[in-house]
Amino acid sequence: MTAAPTSPDTAVLENAIWESMNGVHAPLTEGTGRARRYLPTIAPFVGIGDIDDPRTWTELAQLVGPGQEVAVPREVASLPEGWSVVVSGPGVQMIATTALKPRPDPEAVRLGADDVEDMLALIARTQPGPFLPETYRLGTYLGIRREGELIAMAGERLHPPGWTEISAVCTDAQFRGEGLATRLVLAVADGIYARGETPFLHAAADNTNAIELYKHLGFVLRTNITFTVVRTPSTVPN
Repeated sequence: MTAAPTSPDTAVLENAIWESMNGVHAPLTEGTGRARRYLPTIAPFVGIGDIDDPRTWTELAQLVGPGQEVAVPREVASLPEGWSVVVSGPGVQMIATTALKPRPDPEAVRLGADDVEDMLALIARTQPGPFLPETYRLGTYLGIRREGELIAMAGERLHPPGWTEISAVCTDAQFRGEGLATRLVLAVADGIYARGETPFLHAAADNTNAIELYKHLGFVLRTNITFTVVRTPSTVPN
């Protein structure tokens, strides 16, 4: 079991995706100093610096193109003319405490490019959130197989300084109740702590089962957040 490091500065978690895009994940993104996005095969998220700067929204529209839907993991109080909110919902951001006891799992295997088809099939069956053909490039993904079939998975997504997000936690319905999600979260956390970083995660506010599991494992609520999907204007300025 890897010991937990001292908790890093939580200020970077206020805009975790932007901090991630301008840090470790910079090679996996494209854009400007005001608006960036992950490469389209990696993740559907965009990052924005100053949400109140009109130039941010202009550069974001130019980046993704007209009439496109993009996920902004922040509350958007107002949008420039031509933009629209597609869907918005409440969520929570949770961080690990010293109560979390990470440990490797002997059955867990690292997943990568050769496992993408199986990963996408599991995601389609369980619907834990956005996952694309190259999402695995964001960090370490671990899975458990039975008779060759991928039945459970968890991995790393956002990576702001000092932190790593645990994401894509899912288990096939036939194998729930065996504690596989717990084992994989602890195994992913073990790798995060081994780098001297601290795990955090996001969940939909109405996913009470997952939230209670994370609390039981040693995560605490840091803040409530809003997940927002917006659509760019039908006409984008040059």
